[in-house]
Amino acid sequence: MELYLIRHGETIWNKAGKIQGHADIALNENGRQIAMLTGKALEDVHFDKIFSSPLVRAYETAKIIGASRNIDIIISEELKEIGFGEYEGAVFNEHINDPQSPIYTFFKKPDSYIPSKGGESIEDLCLRAARFLEEVIMPLEKSCERVMAVAHGAMIKALLTYIKKLDKKDFWSGAYQKNCAVTIIDIKASKLNIIKEGIILADLT
Repeated sequence: MELYLIRHGETIWNKAGKIQGHADIALNENGRQIAMLTGKALEDVHFDKIFSSPLVRAYETAKIIGASRNIDIIISEELKEIGFGEYEGAVFNEHINDPQSPIYTFFKKPDSYIPSKGGESIEDLCLRAARFLEEVIMPLEKSCERVMAVAHGAMIKALLTYIKKLDKKDFWSGAYQKNCAVTIIDIKASKLNIIKEGIILADLT
């Protein structure tokens, strides 16, 4: 079985360089266009199931990519982005070079990250990712050929952390997950192997 992990399209906060987390921010027009082109690139690829984070930017992306298919989108709370608490809505560039900011440690020293008030730890994010793979995806191996999961940048990195068996310090290693980046995982006999990581299909249409 193959699992296609897809990051959501661009949002108004992505464009403005703001931290999103659990904030429920919609796609902008460019985000919808990228999702449409990604869907076009995948139009001949069969999917048995489509899963999505409950956040609107992921759900709308899943709807656009899956528009030509008669498949209900299954919402999974486990796929929700990491929560940044009081830092949601903060401007990324105002914090990324400040060693005292949790945004700095989250992106540059994840093994030292301590979430701010109301935020979520990387450990808890990775536990959600593990539950999604172990309890939702892997049991489908015998009944499905291919499934899609539309999620978020940090969540996809958490899923890859599980698959690659990474240490927390290596959380951000590997390909950068741009908007609508596609990562393909092969699942065989409960073993997960990465086929492609962070590719942009919208550029290929």
